[in-house]
Amino acid sequence: MKIRLLALLMLLGFGTMHAQKGPKNWFNLDLEKDGINGMSSERAYAELLKGKNSKTVVVAVIDGGVDPYHEDLKDVMWHNPGEIAGNGIDDDHNGYVDDVYGWNFIGGKDGKNVGPDQLEVTRLFVKYDKKYKNANPAALSKKERKEYDRYLAIKEEVTDKREKAKQGLEQMKSTKDRLGKALDALAAAMDGAPLTEENLAKVNTADDPSLAMAVNIARRSMEEGATSVDEIKKDIFEQIQGGLDYYTSQYKYHYNPDFNPRSIVGDNYDNFSEKYYGNNDIKGPDAFHGTHVAGIIAANRSNNIGIKGVANNVKIMGVRVVPDGDERDKDVANGIRYAVDNGAQIINMSFGKSYSWNKDVVDKAVKYAKKHGVLLVHAAGNDASNNDMGNNFPTDVYEKHGFLGLGAKTCATWMEIGALSYKKNEDAVATFSNYGVKNVDIFAPGVAIYSTTPDNGYGDASGTSMASPAAAGASALLLSYYPDLSAEQLKYIIEMSGPKQNYSVKKPGTDELVPFSSLCKTGATVNVYKALKMAENMKGKRKKKHKF
Repeated sequence: MKIRLLALLMLLGFGTMHAQKGPKNWFNLDLEKDGINGMSSERAYAELLKGKNSKTVVVAVIDGGVDPYHEDLKDVMWHNPGEIAGNGIDDDHNGYVDDVYGWNFIGGKDGKNVGPDQLEVTRLFVKYDKKYKNANPAALSKKERKEYDRYLAIKEEVTDKREKAKQGLEQMKSTKDRLGKALDALAAAMDGAPLTEENLAKVNTADDPSLAMAVNIARRSMEEGATSVDEIKKDIFEQIQGGLDYYTSQYKYHYNPDFNPRSIVGDNYDNFSEKYYGNNDIKGPDAFHGTHVAGIIAANRSNNIGIKGVANNVKIMGVRVVPDGDERDKDVANGIRYAVDNGAQIINMSFGKSYSWNKDVVDKAVKYAKKHGVLLVHAAGNDASNNDMGNNFPTDVYEKHGFLGLGAKTCATWMEIGALSYKKNEDAVATFSNYGVKNVDIFAPGVAIYSTTPDNGYGDASGTSMASPAAAGASALLLSYYPDLSAEQLKYIIEMSGPKQNYSVKKPGTDELVPFSSLCKTGATVNVYKALKMAENMKGKRKKKHKF
């Protein structure tokens, strides 16, 4: 949603209405062959993979929901081989009844599902408020005072953000009314004439600033292909609705201390060892995000409809843990364990948050995945910020340090992914992408990615949420053709085969030019063609582990 708001802010500044974008399949294209800095997937299929056999790879999409019946996904969905659909029995005795396509950890046994939820910072505020609301700071211990200071900072953040959400909601409503009236006035002034520069020049705007504003918007929109005032108004209202939805969610749910939908799930939330709760509805009330992610990884490449995902021999396991709000650590940990226990070899995690309730429970699940040889692929975040300096949970850095607290330990089977634009040179990195020379590993396509959406739909979305499945899809493709690779070797090949980007780019969120190599650990971008070449060259001489 943050990405949609960036487009909205540009609109309100009367920039171009339709965002420029590359070809629909740009993330699969090749720089040398197509002039687009994609991942060279199509080139790999054409030049390297013809006639070669592959093995099926199971990729778990831990997200907000996946539509398993989508025309481009139904044939690539994982089907639990030990479960009989719809009989109400846990046939495979894994603790989850009728988990045919996966599992939903934010639903109840009665079939109801969590939609919106609070952000983690709000939950922490509620927790600390009960303890410190009427506390006397002078009477607190040193440990309690530290926690009390954190409480005050969190309280200020929640209060401030909720008030800004209220103001933003009012502004969106006012903007919609103002722009609607201005565009209606323009339509009336044109009196049915076609939308052309010549006809716009005839509109008298001398004494009407709002009409002048509408003409300006129309001119910018025409440059991007708009053909009528009605089309412009429809597009603007769709973007404004995104803003209305965003601020409504923030005010009513995300930063609302009095809102808590957890009773829907029916678990004992304080019992982090509890695993068997939820339901089998992996789609949930809003599966846009997860369905889009799944399509990038594995949309059917052979049915001649829709799009082509990156990997051609993948089964998607849906694991729902992400509401409209922040995911909860207990659910994330259980989602990872479920995926591992049911055969996932790669896990995509296109979610993140700035606070963690119980990081240790997630760390244990991450260690569990590593122990079982599972590759974890995670989105770096969309705040145009440095992950080396801040938090984007979950992370590959374990909370508990090594021997005597010297040095933080990290997960060796984890990849943190930043987002690329379809543009070249200084505009190659997505303006919104998080970065970090220590905590972001590599970049992959993440702007204007065309993929599957619920109910047989297709559409564009942008974010590191799209870059992560691009990298996960590349990893799955590599593993399917070289199934003897370990998770550590997968990570090594994907990261070390990626072409180094030896030029300067705009640091996300700024116009400052910095070396691409300063934004991630490898200074590289994911490239399927080169990864397959490296895997082939390493045959017979691979070591068990690789380290940078």
